[in-house]
Amino acid sequence: MLRAAARITGDPEIVVIGSQAILGTFSEEDLPPETLFSMEADLAFLADVDDEKSDAIDGAIGEGSSFHEMNAYYAQGVSIDTAVLPAGWRGRVVGYDRIDASPSRAVCIEAHDLVISKLVAGREKDVEFAASLISAELVEVMTLMERADLLPVPGAVIRRVRATVARVAV
Repeated sequence: MLRAAARITGDPEIVVIGSQAILGTFSEEDLPPETLFSMEADLAFLADVDDEKSDAIDGAIGEGSSFHEMNAYYAQGVSIDTAVLPAGWRGRVVGYDRIDASPSRAVCIEAHDLVISKLVAGREKDVEFAASLISAELVEVMTLMERADLLPVPGAVIRRVRATVARVAV
């Protein structure tokens, strides 16, 4: 998928921002099943001001495409601003350094930043995703609390995210 996205857009600098970004940090074998349900990967580009690249991804390897039919998974082109991420996230991304992803030079959102982003969205599936990673001790509660404080959102959202972390960590 990453190889195809890089070739379609001519831009190898891909950022995986959705739940599948967890695969940049952990292998599938190490992850709880709740983290592997998604059949799509959210792909963004830092240099995509007008969303042309994300639109090209949707058209070529997105939902309902021949790529999707052939592989049973697909890419969703999104804006980098789709995810609300803690300050400093760009310095914590994890490289997806697999030869089969070439020519992409994809990076994935770091696990703690990813969980915080999911908790900002706050959907039930996002809370389950976060809870499964906390329960499996793949992310640290204290780091999540610290990252919540780095969110560029109103204090009420930060308090909600922190309360959710505390609730699912018991």
